[in-house]
Amino acid sequence: MDLRRAPALALAALAMLAGTGAATPSPKPTTSPTQRDGTLQILAYRGYAEYGGTSPQANWTGTFEKETGCRVARLDTVSTPEEMAARVAERPYDVIAADPVLAASMIEAKQVQPIDTAEIEGYDDLLEPLRELVSDSGKSYGVPFLWGYHEFLYDPERVKGGDLGQVLKAGRVMLKDSPLTLADAALVDDAVDRPFELTATQLDRVAEGLEGHEDRTYWKNPLDLIKGFATGSIDYAQATPYHRLLLEKAGKKVKAVAARKATGWADSWMLGSGVTDTGCAYLWLNRMTDPDSQRDAAAWLGLAPANTKACKGRAKPVCEAYGATRSPRLDRIAFAVRPPGDCRPPEGECVDYATWTARWRELAK
Repeated sequence: MDLRRAPALALAALAMLAGTGAATPSPKPTTSPTQRDGTLQILAYRGYAEYGGTSPQANWTGTFEKETGCRVARLDTVSTPEEMAARVAERPYDVIAADPVLAASMIEAKQVQPIDTAEIEGYDDLLEPLRELVSDSGKSYGVPFLWGYHEFLYDPERVKGGDLGQVLKAGRVMLKDSPLTLADAALVDDAVDRPFELTATQLDRVAEGLEGHEDRTYWKNPLDLIKGFATGSIDYAQATPYHRLLLEKAGKKVKAVAARKATGWADSWMLGSGVTDTGCAYLWLNRMTDPDSQRDAAAWLGLAPANTKACKGRAKPVCEAYGATRSPRLDRIAFAVRPPGDCRPPEGECVDYATWTARWRELAK
């Protein structure tokens, strides 16, 4: 790689990523005392409930208020699952855009209530595998919104591709800083079909396989992996197809390691358990399933829409990158669930998410 081009390459990639809204915090609207009638209190990841503060092209809450008469009385946005879990612990919300781990925790703690899917226009248009992720005991607890999956990128100017096992043994690898990354490493074992349901023995084996790499780094902000490839400081990275698109547009021709399966995740909108007047909440949930809303969000954030009718226009390149409309692609994705402690495969009892978290902290410290 020509290191003289690295700063310009990094700046180009950073500018493109910032333009999606993924890197730029959204300023909050002025909050006021909340009321149950005609108002909403929203918790979401940055970019999921934009109101025009970052770009006038992304003003979904403002449009929602104008068209429905409902007022967004509180909009809290976060960047990480840890921040979101902390907010949920502090106070209740009417609607929450939850990741898989938080979704399972809130269902278990009865912090969310079942959703009447008959009240959601276009619910059947949402991808069925994603709908099943937020169902429990025959009840639906979430409306799938955006999803993605991981792939391992490499710089062909520096290294040869190899397979996932070789990548995870290599140096100069950047991994996503999340306990669920252990599931990606579990896919090295061809016998593992459900990488989020591991026995204690399997989890130990996976964690031990990731130990002993002092030159390994971890990212929370995707800008770090973009800069890593741009400056040549990493050879491999756990990323998404959208990150690959950004790097390619910036002139860095990274490639994805071939893999039989990948881990993915889906974020879903959920309805708080304390919401009694659900009128505005259901209007919001309906807005979030609408193809136009999902198209805007997919193009803005670089994640695939749960409603494939959104895969047109500005969202088409994102959908194509993820293979959103191709069933074979979805069949090869193991979507994340909170690692359970009560499953009992033939090899023994599965370990819970707290154990995953503890093992990951040992690795990524």
